[in-house]
Amino acid sequence: MRLVLLGPPGAGKGTQAQRLVEKYGVPQLSTGDMLRAAVRNGTAVGKRAKAVMDAGRLVSDEIVNAIVSDRIDEPDAARGFIFDGYPRTLAQADAAGSMLSGKGMDLDAVIEIRVDDDVLVDRIAGRYTCARCGAGYHDTSLEPKVAGVCDKCGSHEFKRRPDDNAETLRTRLQAYYKETSPLIGYYYAKGKLRSVDGMAEIDEVTRQIEAVMEAAPRKAAAGS
Repeated sequence: MRLVLLGPPGAGKGTQAQRLVEKYGVPQLSTGDMLRAAVRNGTAVGKRAKAVMDAGRLVSDEIVNAIVSDRIDEPDAARGFIFDGYPRTLAQADAAGSMLSGKGMDLDAVIEIRVDDDVLVDRIAGRYTCARCGAGYHDTSLEPKVAGVCDKCGSHEFKRRPDDNAETLRTRLQAYYKETSPLIGYYYAKGKLRSVDGMAEIDEVTRQIEAVMEAAPRKAAAGS
């Protein structure tokens, strides 16, 4: 399974990606995590990235693409992966397509999680994570089974991101619509895009995504 999840901040990509990780046993690949790992491990491209960051500059698409390429060559990604935050722009999408093609791979699907902007503020303001394992929760829609205790690791410590507020969300939405939303049309034109209703209950969104993934191999087989 090779999948891209698209959607604005607060659409639920992280929650759904984690469920897919647990069900299908493939890694969730976050550009931020991959970048930090490459720097920490001192890989060739990680050293290039560190030099750029130490100089106070933004890491280029070339470096990001190289880090992604290295990461999907690792053994745990052999059965597939879920891209989280990548590709972010049309240039990255073009590069990702060429990179995957060069490895004899292709995306199974690109899933857009559609959510009304008006509900995103409530979603963002209410979310928090376990300080120990990073499991995600929400004040109203996804509380721990036992109040104050993480379902996954049993920790009693939780945290909220300082930028999870209405003003910051508007800025992030503007960046999403400017840079990332064009990918919706890009992947639609390639026949890869599928949309699910992100306004539904979390379990229903999961069912919709799983239905897309179950249909994807049959579609590929039919066209071969």
